[in-house]
Amino acid sequence: MLSLLGVVLAFMTVVMLVGWVVQGRVANGGWADVFWTFGTAAAAVGCALWPLSAYPAEPGRQALVAALAAIWGLRLGVYVARRVAGGPEDIRYAELREGAGDKFPQAMFALMILQGPATAFLCVSVVIAAHAPGPWIGWRDLAAAAILAIAIIGEGIADAQLARFKADPANRGKINDKGLWAWSRHPNYFFEWVGWLAYPVLASAFGIGSPEWLMSFAAPVLMYLLLTRVSGVPPVERSMLASRGEAFLAYRDRTSKFFLLPPKRSPR
Repeated sequence: MLSLLGVVLAFMTVVMLVGWVVQGRVANGGWADVFWTFGTAAAAVGCALWPLSAYPAEPGRQALVAALAAIWGLRLGVYVARRVAGGPEDIRYAELREGAGDKFPQAMFALMILQGPATAFLCVSVVIAAHAPGPWIGWRDLAAAAILAIAIIGEGIADAQLARFKADPANRGKINDKGLWAWSRHPNYFFEWVGWLAYPVLASAFGIGSPEWLMSFAAPVLMYLLLTRVSGVPPVERSMLASRGEAFLAYRDRTSKFFLLPPKRSPR
């Protein structure tokens, strides 16, 4: 597995180098996300289909895991590409550009190259899930497919609700607190995370508590940390606080940060 992850790292290094050149030419750091998403999906598909002598696999399960990765990457990649191509630079990269000044290219290079190891870490879960023992097709396969379907549908609904809210001129300067956005301040990120839980479900065939099963949580743990602590929630909420002030504080008080939970009465 280590040699396979080394191939993933080399592949993603090339992908992100190309992405770095592209985002520099068009002066929009958001293209980093497009290259990472499609690159990660391609790497995950390759990992799912790759034969490992230590873990004989059912071809059907390998195909299922490859399909899960491909569907995830296609949906998210197309969505991000359309957003980047048709809108302003993402707040994360705009903040980095302002803070780094003349050294923005170097800062962006370092940021993008570091995304290669993140992909390799995610692929650990993919490899283990694709090589899980047991006959094809079992309840775990069906559950994994259902989890990804729920994640894609939920994220699509959240994105559509936000797009409709922003498209209405009457909502300018307001905060979207309707629909899924009343239950979570970031339902799109929540459902993005949910999709990665499909892999531990498949890996549970190795046995609950087994080393393989525990390693399969690499992807959901990493994505949770990235979304809630690094590149997802923090920059978005800094921007909302700066632009919405007290309205955002009230929204923050009554609405769950990440998980879908019933809204509570705001003390403000």
